[in-house]
Amino acid sequence: MLYVTTAAILAALVFFIWVALRDRVPVANLDDYLTARGSQKASGLGLSFLASGMGAWILFVPPEIGAFVGPVALVGYALAAALPFWLLSWLGPAIRQRVPHGRTIAEYAQDRFGKGMRVWVTALSVLYMLCFITAELTAIGAITGLLSAVPGSWVIVAVAVTTLIYTTWGGLRASLVTDRWQAWLLLALLVIVIGVVLTSLPQGAVTQPWPAAPLEVSLSVALTLLMAVTAANIFHQGYWQRIWSARSDTELRRGAWWGGVLTIPVMLVMGALGMLCMAMGKNPGSPPIPFFALLSDAPHWLVLPTLVLAVALVASSVDTLQSGIASLVVTARPDVSLASARWVTVLLMLPVVWVSLQGLSVLRLFLIADLLCATAVVPVMLGLWTRMTPSAAVAGSVAGLLGAVVPGWFSGGSLAAGVLAASFPTSVPTLAPFAGALLASTVVSLVLAWMWPQASTV
Repeated sequence: MLYVTTAAILAALVFFIWVALRDRVPVANLDDYLTARGSQKASGLGLSFLASGMGAWILFVPPEIGAFVGPVALVGYALAAALPFWLLSWLGPAIRQRVPHGRTIAEYAQDRFGKGMRVWVTALSVLYMLCFITAELTAIGAITGLLSAVPGSWVIVAVAVTTLIYTTWGGLRASLVTDRWQAWLLLALLVIVIGVVLTSLPQGAVTQPWPAAPLEVSLSVALTLLMAVTAANIFHQGYWQRIWSARSDTELRRGAWWGGVLTIPVMLVMGALGMLCMAMGKNPGSPPIPFFALLSDAPHWLVLPTLVLAVALVASSVDTLQSGIASLVVTARPDVSLASARWVTVLLMLPVVWVSLQGLSVLRLFLIADLLCATAVVPVMLGLWTRMTPSAAVAGSVAGLLGAVVPGWFSGGSLAAGVLAASFPTSVPTLAPFAGALLASTVVSLVLAWMWPQASTV
């Protein structure tokens, strides 16, 4: 079985390389490498947004939310996953018009607010995406070890090398091509895996009440996820690359809209499996993994499609993140060559792979990155408002940092307690820091911009 499993994983990875490189047409220049400018239709963008947004995390987090909080929080989480795409359908055309030859969200921040804000936006984006890519590679190692005898470290390295092969050769175009195949593959495999799991359930399997936390708890979790996920994904450079790859604003709007529409049912179905696990009275394990607990009743052969599904999920998000991080780093310096951009893509992956091989939990770092993004997302996006000024954006971002700390400061009685609460010491997302960050940054930005407008900056 070891050899069969290894062969199936390698076959999937080789297939992704073949799909990406089958045309064997290298990118023409650095701009094409980073943006694939003006090349994508709505259908391709919709599938790309779905594939690049989905990752191995959907096998863990939505089922856990469904299992322990219930349907209200699950719906909130599904909307949180889709909302960034719908916001891009509105923000993207406006920013394309503002920076028609742009490549990154950081360039828009500099154009609107100056170099200092560009550096801050770049730092936020890189931190968030490094956490994301590390979490994905760590997850595929854990899944492989859980379901098979194949060493997880082998698969971590194999996925990283595979995605590097085609992203360094074909840049964003290669990622977009594989996204379309990976999107259809993951949808097909999800149908197969979920169908087999459900048909394998014994008669009278549901013996316990369906999970549903108190409404106030569910709403709190839903709002927290909505704020955290939306704010962080607005700084996902992989998504911003795709706004410049669209053939037109119309194609971008339709593609982003469809990306959100396709995301919601995937999230709801995966979360419902977590609810089913608890309704069947199964032990989800510690740490809880409700989806994998359900697999215990399924035929053993289902391990193979589940592993291939996990590999497709990870590859589809990792290649996007690789390209996105490289674009931020490369465009920060003028006159970078295409060859240098390719080397940057490779070198950035080395520490990420090393951390992933340690099998560490990155959830706390992920939450901190999400919160930092929440402190700046409103000031940066308010740049589309003609009254917004650089000073208001900077002040709003600083206020967001303070707003994230203040709730814990009041409840804990000291600044140190506030900072600790905003660093999520238990690795559990809480509403107060995110609400404080968004509220403070929004109020300060709006008040300063309204009182002292500087329309000449636009």
